[in-house]
Amino acid sequence: MGKNEGRRFAAEPAGRLERYGWAGCAVVAPGFAMVSDQAAHRVWGWTAGIGYALAALLSSGPRTRPAARAAAVLGAVLVPLAGLVAAGVAQSEVAVVERSGRLLLATGSPYLSQPVAVGDFNPYLPGMAVFGVLPGDARWWLGGVFAVCLAGDGRSRAALLACPLVALPFAVGGVDLPVVGLMCLGVVLAGRGRPGRAGLALGAAAALKWTAWPALPVALVLVTAARGGRSALRYAATGSGTAAAVVLPFVLIDPAGFQRNVVAFPLGLTSAASPAESPLPGRLLASYVPGGTVIALVLLAAAALLTGVSLVLRPPGTVPAAAARLALGLALATALMPATRFGYLVYPLVLGALAYRERHATRSVPEVPAERHTRAGAGAVA
Repeated sequence: MGKNEGRRFAAEPAGRLERYGWAGCAVVAPGFAMVSDQAAHRVWGWTAGIGYALAALLSSGPRTRPAARAAAVLGAVLVPLAGLVAAGVAQSEVAVVERSGRLLLATGSPYLSQPVAVGDFNPYLPGMAVFGVLPGDARWWLGGVFAVCLAGDGRSRAALLACPLVALPFAVGGVDLPVVGLMCLGVVLAGRGRPGRAGLALGAAAALKWTAWPALPVALVLVTAARGGRSALRYAATGSGTAAAVVLPFVLIDPAGFQRNVVAFPLGLTSAASPAESPLPGRLLASYVPGGTVIALVLLAAAALLTGVSLVLRPPGTVPAAAARLALGLALATALMPATRFGYLVYPLVLGALAYRERHATRSVPEVPAERHTRAGAGAVA
């Protein structure tokens, strides 16, 4: 069997797996549309179902796979996003981001000091208000930052963008996408020995949502392993300084309002219940078990402690190891938070994809034979 023929046979299982994946998505998306009570979800589900079905039909071989992925991105991301933006239909989080931008321009703060109804709360950190200040629908900017970050860390984008857990929030909301995009970019930069840029990326992510904060210590351990203590100090100063420069002014201006919006409300500690009510373990404990909120928070703290201990006992020294550790920690956090939703699963998904991609790329690098390497070195010395 020739080399090209062997590659063709090796690629066939991956092609079949991708075709079955698109076919499964073509079933799941319309099914989601039929059970959802939100108009934005229904529009996405039917439109994405068509795109996924076309992608499954086009996935007949390696040469048609790019066209299949393009069809999936078009049907699951671009067409529903453009249609929903034109109709002014979105999840409530888009309205929260855009209102926070207006409040920032009008009052100097993205928060209401005395929020009462659910719509009054802004659970995001101050950096998220920037997306509400920018012109046009915030979803273009939220998704655009995510796409730019994917390009920046050198990964293939089409299949990940078209994945339902990414495509759905891209079209209907998207506040978590720039956060996880910057997290991935920061971890990659940390592993490549660029501590200053890694600190900027992760500091910016940490200024958007609390969910980015676990990435800061993970990347610190990675930078220490890759470049040593001096680079680690540079990363820590840049990352913490970036986040502090964005967040601290608003904490000092109105600490009580900041605490109500950004701490108490996401943890389910206010009289107004968060709309993040997916039936994951933390939410079920908070809803149906006496003292369940406290139990969920204790379990969440225990998971965070165990993750921290693992960083000390078994520090990740590569990008795949760091991304995998972060994915696991955020999966546990998503499951245990009292106010949580399935959309948070985009964090372990994208970080897990980064870990897989980087590990696969590392294994694919051919080793230089020792004899050839020695001769090359001798020639260079001569």
